[in-house]
Amino acid sequence: MSTSCSTLRMITPQSQTPECKIWVDADACPKVIKEILYRVADRVPVMVILVANQPLQVPRSPYIHTVQVPSGYDVADHHIVEKSTPGDLVITADIPLAAEVIGQGCMALNPRGELYDKENIRQRLNMRDFFDSLRSSGIHTGGPSSISQSDRTAFANQLDRLLSRLIHNK
Repeated sequence: MSTSCSTLRMITPQSQTPECKIWVDADACPKVIKEILYRVADRVPVMVILVANQPLQVPRSPYIHTVQVPSGYDVADHHIVEKSTPGDLVITADIPLAAEVIGQGCMALNPRGELYDKENIRQRLNMRDFFDSLRSSGIHTGGPSSISQSDRTAFANQLDRLLSRLIHNK
């Protein structure tokens, strides 16, 4: 699969500013996933921007920023779509948001480590819509399970693979 991850750029000695950004749909992002991202922000370094409709406590770092948006349906999503640029990485479990940012040239990774792309996002949207229609007809479909240790590992491994490619493609 050819991803745009090689377009995600890190800090270079000449620039001293991260060119690429990791955008986080932070309202629903599990704390353990945010903690992985905090460590990555300073290690790589890469700019991590958490967008939420409530205040967030984050470690002090020049590479970690928060944006508080007003409460409302999809306000954080709209902010991420508006501000992200091709080559950025978006962390979200929100399938419609993932589809939108992929369409504008970003990458999307869910907190369980699944990288969404142009090939699989349509199927995910169809499944989401199917379950949505089941729920609206009164059928209880249940929600996602809690993030497991294997999910955390899958996320960290996928993020490391993406960042390794970036470093080698500078």
